[in-house]
Parts: sequence; C-alpha cells; structure tokens
Amino acid sequence: MINLHHAHLMAGDIDTTIAFWCDGFGAQVVYDVEFAGARNVFLTVGTGRIHLYDQPPRSTERSTVHHLGIQTDELETVVERLRAMGVSVTDIRCEPTARYAMAEGPDRLLLEIFQPDPTDLPPELAAYFGFAS
Repeated sequence: MINLHHAHLMAGDIDTTIAFWCDGFGAQVVYDVEFAGARNVFLTVGTGRIHLYDQPPRSTERSTVHHLGIQTDELETVVERLRAMGVSVTDIRCEPTARYAMAEGPDRLLLEIFQPDPTDLPPELAAYFGFAS
C-alpha cells in the first residue's frame, strides 16, 4: 500500500504558521517535537496532514510546490474567516464542477480553497472528491 501521507512545509515563523492553519482551517496540533535539528509540528486538517519545519524557505520564490488544495463544503465561510484574519484571498471563482478561491498563506504559500459540486462532477471523480458514486 502506498498513500500520500503529508505535505511538509518550511515555516519562517512557525507559531504564525500554526495559528494560520488552526484559526483559518480548524487544524489540530498532533505533535510538536525537536527533530533533525529543528522544531517539527504535525497538524491534521480534516483528514489531511501537514508537517511544519521551523526553518524559513530557502528562497523568496515559491518552491516546486505550486499550491496546496483545501477542499471544503463551506467556501464562503472559510474565505470570510481568512479575510477577517487579514489574509489575501481572491474573489470566489466559478467553474462548471467547482467554485474556488486562491489565498496566500505564511511564507507565500499559495492555497486553492475549493468546493466541488457533486451534482456536476463526472462520475469517475465522485469518489475522488469523497462523494458516494
């Protein structure tokens, strides 16, 4: 069995990054430990996982990670909450199968916050996005 387990992100200010994920997306801190010479914090965000490494990104440009996709069934609520936190968030955009907004997290991490429409998804994608087919 092979599963994608987590995204590991560098954090220029780890406490700010933890607050961003916890306050903005309801993340829970699962583990906070010194490992490999730096503080490592493991978070759950719904059924997903993010690991944070207390070290700034090595470049001011985005890395090979283009964005993280965050699926929600409360798109407007999440966008409003992030804006109230002072986070830069685009307007909600509508596509035939989903609505989404882009936001910039700590250390310039690009996030896609999206809400699929289960009634318009192709049948082969229903299970992929967690909807019964």
